[in-house]
Amino acid sequence: SAPAAAGVRQRTEPKMAGTEEPVLFDIGALHIAENAEGWGPTAQATKYDNLPYAPFSRSERVGKASDFTSQGFKYDRRYGDRAPTTSVFNFHADQEEDSFHLVDSRPVRGSGGFRGRRPWQNRAHQRRDTGTADVGRDQGAGAERERQRRQRTQQKRQSQWSNNMWHDRRNQQSHSASVEIRPEWTVLEQIDLPALTKLNFTLKEEPENLYECGALCQYDKTLDRATPRIEKPLRRFASRSFFKVTTSEDPIIQKLAEEDKAQVFATDSILSTLMCVTRSAYPWDIVIQRVGNKLYFDKRNDEFDLLTVSETAQESLVDDKESNSPNTVQALGQEATVINQNFSQQALLEKAPKHEFKERDPFVTQGVDAAPVAYRYRRWVLDEDTSLVVRCQLDAVGQNRGQEALMTVKALNEYDSKMTGVDWRQKIENQRGAVMATELKNNAMKLAKWTAEANMAGADLMKIGFISRVHTKDNYNHVILATQGYKPKDFAAQINLAMNN
Repeated sequence: SAPAAAGVRQRTEPKMAGTEEPVLFDIGALHIAENAEGWGPTAQATKYDNLPYAPFSRSERVGKASDFTSQGFKYDRRYGDRAPTTSVFNFHADQEEDSFHLVDSRPVRGSGGFRGRRPWQNRAHQRRDTGTADVGRDQGAGAERERQRRQRTQQKRQSQWSNNMWHDRRNQQSHSASVEIRPEWTVLEQIDLPALTKLNFTLKEEPENLYECGALCQYDKTLDRATPRIEKPLRRFASRSFFKVTTSEDPIIQKLAEEDKAQVFATDSILSTLMCVTRSAYPWDIVIQRVGNKLYFDKRNDEFDLLTVSETAQESLVDDKESNSPNTVQALGQEATVINQNFSQQALLEKAPKHEFKERDPFVTQGVDAAPVAYRYRRWVLDEDTSLVVRCQLDAVGQNRGQEALMTVKALNEYDSKMTGVDWRQKIENQRGAVMATELKNNAMKLAKWTAEANMAGADLMKIGFISRVHTKDNYNHVILATQGYKPKDFAAQINLAMNN
């Protein structure tokens, strides 16, 4: 047959009887680029410009050409730094649509926590606790001792669990209100206690002493030499009278109110309670009486004057008035109050010359053995229209660097070292700072009140005695272990008590 035309390929097949003509296929003109100067393409193909390219050598392991599932890190972690980096082939979405969600096909792993015992583990645990695991083994004395040891261990664990639950119930104990809230009362305002810590009031003038009365005895310095090795018994002054007169019944305050010396009247114990209310944990209440343009802050009953013990401790005390335990809230409060009264009198030198003020004690009557104290009626000017008069109390007078110093005398008491956390007899001589830090944690309200009262009275020194029971269960006999003196302003800064608040 004749040759085919250019660009046309002819397929010939043997002709047979009854067949048609040959079929011709048109594949177009062929173009071959010839590189006369070497081997390879003569020019760059433009249709491959936007495709990524990752260079590699023959010694490198080639991974996937394209990874749309972001699982290539498994290959890299397997081969380390020898694995090639093919990040150019990874899929990256510049703008994800809201309807796009990444689906993780990996199996969900467990949390790794406690999954409980298997059935065979439960049976083995039961056999071990009941002692049946030793069946078929040696039943001699050694096996019997082992079973008894396991029983004691199990009983100990159950006892610890019961004690922990009991402590949790104690910490969750709530105290009853000091006054019954009647439904017909109208709530005028509720004050958030944390908000009170942000208040600040600066006085423009120093307080003025309007009236000073009473007499002060000299402080007995021999108490400062008391140590746990040289204990001093705490004497009782059962026949001595201590007066805690409320504001409206004070004759001096009534006289000052008639002379219109101020518009607000209070005592140091009532005002200090209001100043330190953010640290209190036990309920209390006061009565405010308005007479004309005068306000009187009064206490409702004598329970207001009882001191608190471990009020701010982590573990709450038993609040049961019918209990006979000496470590209830009521019993410890009465014990602490009596200890303070006895210590304030034992710390005085009654035969030494007294520091007499101009006026006599307004509460002492003839034939009454009254505690020698002094009162200062001090006035603070709050603004142009309001003044405050407070009756402040001083307990003793002493010498500080050759000068006469007015002081207040207070006492901290230890009732059970296991409950307070620190044994005073072992720590108070060499680690008095640790003892005081524990008391600041357990009795923050009481110490703050004492500090505020000393600052309001203008005392130069605050003397604190550390009193402990002779025996843990004996709340009647006590001993003096040590004493410590503090300057009220310095101690207020130490316990973070701001007088301007």
